[in-house]
Amino acid sequence: MRIGVLTAGGDAPGLNAAIRAVGLMALRDGHEVIGIANGWSGLATPYAGRRLTTDDFRGIVGLGGTILGTARYDLDNPAGGRDTVLEAIGEHLDALVAIGGDGTQRISNWLAERGAPVVGVPKTLDNDLLGTDYCIGFDTAISLVAESLDRLYTTAASHHRVMVVETMGRATGWVAALGGLAGGADLIVIPEFPMTMDDIVAHLVKRRSAGNAFSIVVVAEGVNLRTLGGTELGELSTEGVRGVRLATRGVGQFVATRIDEHGGFEVRTTVLGHLQRGGSPTAYDRIWATRVGAAAYEAAIAGQFGTIPLVRGGRIELQPLSVVAEGQRRVPRELYDLCAAFF
Repeated sequence: MRIGVLTAGGDAPGLNAAIRAVGLMALRDGHEVIGIANGWSGLATPYAGRRLTTDDFRGIVGLGGTILGTARYDLDNPAGGRDTVLEAIGEHLDALVAIGGDGTQRISNWLAERGAPVVGVPKTLDNDLLGTDYCIGFDTAISLVAESLDRLYTTAASHHRVMVVETMGRATGWVAALGGLAGGADLIVIPEFPMTMDDIVAHLVKRRSAGNAFSIVVVAEGVNLRTLGGTELGELSTEGVRGVRLATRGVGQFVATRIDEHGGFEVRTTVLGHLQRGGSPTAYDRIWATRVGAAAYEAAIAGQFGTIPLVRGGRIELQPLSVVAEGQRRVPRELYDLCAAFF
C-alpha cells in the first residue's frame, strides 16, 4: 500500500512526531511511505512526492517544524487546484494522511466526499478545531507563552511597567487564555469576550489604586480592533490564504499606545509571534502527536477514509472529517471566567 503523508498550513511543534508515527508503523507493516513536499502544493503543482525510509524518521521525534515542508497554498486560485489534487492522489497514492488545521481538513473533507482515500490529523496552534480536546503544537505554544510571562514578570515588577504581550490566536483565544492563565497574566483579552480600551484602562487603574505597581496584559492577535476603537486593515481570511498576516495588524502595539495615551503608565510591548511555532515540542505534544498519527495510520490501512482521530476526555475517537471541517471551537465562558478570577 502506498501511504502518503503531508503537512499543510502553518508549522507546529509535534508535526515530525506525527509523521514519524505514520512512517515507522507503515514501514514496519511492509507498506510504502510517500512524503509529499510543501502541503497541498506538492499534489497540485508538479507532483512532489518521494519515498521515505527509516533513515528519514531517525531522530525527528523532538525536532520542531516539519521535515516535509509546508505551505499555505490556495487550491481555489486559480480554479481547478482541488481537482488536480484529487487526480494526483488517485494516480500516486492508495491513502493519504493529511496533517493540518481547519483549512486543511476542509480540503480533506472535500476530497473524501469525492472518493479520495484521505484521513486527517488535527494540528493547529490555535487549538480551535471542533470536536477535539487536542491539536498538535498547542501545548508547546502555551508553554512558551507561560515561560515568556515568567520572564517578563521580573522586568515589569522591577520597572513598575505595564507589559502588553501579543500571542497567536486568529479567531479564538485559546493560546492567550491558557498561556496567560499558566503565566499569571493580570488581564487577558481574547476574541470570544471583547473588551473596549476603556475596560482595559479601567482595570489597570483599579490595579494601581490597589497598590499593584505593574501589570501584564495578554492580547490575542485576532481581537477586534474596531471594538478597541481602532481601524481594521481589511477583511481577514480565516485560513491565512491571501489574507492579512495578523501580526501586521499590530494589536499589541495598538493596545500599548492607547494605555500610554491615558497617562500614568510606563508601557512596553512584546509580540511573541513565530517563537510560539518554533523549537522542540513538549513531551505532551510528542506523545499525543504520536498517538493521533498512529491512529490515523491504523484508520488508513483499515480503509476508514474520510475520518480523523480526535482526542476526547483523554481517549482517541475516530470521527468523520465533517466534524472538524466547519466551524471553530471557541473558548467557553466558564474557562474565561476562571482566567478572570485572577485578574
